Amino acid sequence: MADAIRRADGLSAARYGTRPTMKDVAARAGVGLKTVSRVVNGEPGVTPDTERRVQDAIEALGFRRNDSARVLRKGRTASIGLVLEDLADPFYGPLSRAVEEVARAHGALLINGSSAEEPEREQELALALCARRVDGLVVIPAGDDHRYLEPEIRAGVATVFVDRPAGRIDADVVLSDNYGGARDGVAHLIAHGHRRIGFIGDMPRIHTAAERLRGYRAAMEDAGIPVAGSWMSLGATDPERVRRAAEEMLSGSEPVTAIFTGNNRVTVTVVRVLAEHARAVALVGFDDIELADLLRPGLTVVAQDAAALGRTAAERLFRQLDGSLVAPERIELPTRLIARGSGELPPAD
Repeated sequence: MADAIRRADGLSAARYGTRPTMKDVAARAGVGLKTVSRVVNGEPGVTPDTERRVQDAIEALGFRRNDSARVLRKGRTASIGLVLEDLADPFYGPLSRAVEEVARAHGALLINGSSAEEPEREQELALALCARRVDGLVVIPAGDDHRYLEPEIRAGVATVFVDRPAGRIDADVVLSDNYGGARDGVAHLIAHGHRRIGFIGDMPRIHTAAERLRGYRAAMEDAGIPVAGSWMSLGATDPERVRRAAEEMLSGSEPVTAIFTGNNRVTVTVVRVLAEHARAVALVGFDDIELADLLRPGLTVVAQDAAALGRTAAERLFRQLDGSLVAPERIELPTRLIARGSGELPPAD
C-alpha cells in the first residue's frame, strides 16, 4: 500500500505543476534551443526534417509556448478587460461576444467580470484588471466617479465606456439613443389612442434610466398630456418592486391603459402581471427579449443593438492602442421600434 501511495505521489508530482520547457523539447528532438525557438515562433532557417522532429517532440511532451516574456518585450499583454453590470443579464451576452470577437481579431484575450451594479466592486474589478496589466478596459459603469482610472489611463491603459458615460473624467463612450428611443416608444402608444401611460424604470441614478424617463416625459409633453406622479415608478428591478408598481398603476378609478417599461428585466415582470390582468393593457418595452414574437400579442419593443455597442467600443479601444485616436468622443447608436402587437392595442376604456 505504501508503495502504491508513493507511486501515486510520484505521478502527481510529474503530472501537476511541472510544465515542459523548450529545453525539454530540444533534448528530446536532439537540437539546440535556438532551433526550437525558430520552430515555435514560425521563423525561417529550419530544415523540414528538423522541424518535423521538433514538432513531434512538442506533441509528445505537451509543450505550450509561454507568451509572458514575449508580450512584455512588446510592452503589451495581448489582453483586455471587460467590466459588465451583470453577467446574467441577457442584454450583455451579445455585447460581450462582440467585444470578444474584436479582441480575437486583434490577437488579444478577453477577461471579464461583473460589478453587480456596485460602484465599489466596479472600481475593485477595474483596478484588479489593470494590476494584471491588461492593455485596455471596456467598462459599463456602475459608479459616477471614475477619477480612480486617471493614473491607469495616463500609464497607457486604453479605456472606453459603454451604455453609460464615465463620471468626472473625459473618456470615449458608446451609447444607445436612450432618450430618443423612449420618446419614440411612448409616442407610438400615444398614436394608438393612449393618454394614461405608465412608466416603470430602473434606479434613477443610472444614466439609461434617467434618459428613458426623460424621453417618456418629452413624448407626453409633445402630446400635451399632463403626467400624474402615480404613473411613474423608478427603482430596483427586482420582480416584487416592479409587480407592486404595475399593480398600483392598473388599479384605482383612472388606471393606466398602457405601460412603457424601461428595460428587459422590468418588461418580463410586467408581461407576467398583464397576463393575470382581466383588462387588455398596451405595452412597449425598452430592449428586446427572447421569445417576444411568440407572446400573444407579440411584444412591441424599442430595440437597441447590444452587439453593435460592444463591437463599436472594442474597435474604438484598439484604435486607441494603435495610436490613431486623439480626443475622446461620444458615439450614440440609434434604436429601432419593432411593432409586434402589444403596443398597438387600443385603450380598453
